Amino acid sequence: MDWDKLRIFHAVADAGSLTHAGDTLHLSQSAVSRQVRALEESLNTTLFHRHARGLILTEQGELLFDATQAMLKRIDTATARIRDSEEEVFGKLRVTTTQGFGALWLAPRLTKLYQNYPDLNIDLMLEERVLDLPMREADVAIRMKEPSQADLVRKRLMSIRMRLYATPEYLASHGTPTSLSDLSGHRLICQNTSAAQVNAGMQLVQELLTYDIETTLTVNNYFGVLQAVLSNLGIGVLPDYIIEDFPHVVRVLPELESNEVPVFLAYPEELRHSRRVMVFRDFVQEEIIAHRRSRRAMGTD
Repeated sequence: MDWDKLRIFHAVADAGSLTHAGDTLHLSQSAVSRQVRALEESLNTTLFHRHARGLILTEQGELLFDATQAMLKRIDTATARIRDSEEEVFGKLRVTTTQGFGALWLAPRLTKLYQNYPDLNIDLMLEERVLDLPMREADVAIRMKEPSQADLVRKRLMSIRMRLYATPEYLASHGTPTSLSDLSGHRLICQNTSAAQVNAGMQLVQELLTYDIETTLTVNNYFGVLQAVLSNLGIGVLPDYIIEDFPHVVRVLPELESNEVPVFLAYPEELRHSRRVMVFRDFVQEEIIAHRRSRRAMGTD
């Protein structure tokens, strides 16, 4: 099948217009139309429904568009890898991690990485679903457990624990609990136990809820839990890595914490020598080291 025709078809399907696709491809509308018509003839099918308002993919057209989209993604990835060199770092790097870690710890630190590598383009995908790295759904993953997929380079970054935190203002108004039984007089802010999260956090929350806590606020991510805590709404269950950036927040019941949760960075074996991956990996490791030093200085380890 002629790749030029497929490339033009993809541009038309993406733009929904022969004219707009022609502008993108620097081709005349008639030239684009001829190529699409030739592709339809070679496949003996209709790829577009033609309307006055534009073009809409037929069922067959949608199948072909899915295929060309996957092909272009693979080509973009291969091109970026080929362009990786010893001297330069540029191109897209797709990083997946959890909402909490990505939004509250990683994203605020990326300024340093972009200062050193301004031509790097990071696509930060924050979701609890574990993406398939060998199938190239992402280039690098930071996860709260060791990856089980084969053919991955993996590095343990650190360990975290879930702990209880509140603001001094909240504790001044409602008192500081000195035992688990005291929690019944406070509002507990935590992730809903049905939300996707690490087992250690869920187990800690389930244990706390056995103490007849009168009022709760449950959120499906740690960002929401943190914002509620900072708003003096109650005592929150949060991962300890968050608190470094909010030193005024106070740990409550310091003897209470979840089991240890390992944090791993992983990427496909085929990207072992990618400069983009290497500089991101080194950046995260350096930030982890700085994070540990800060926690020791704060006395929170």
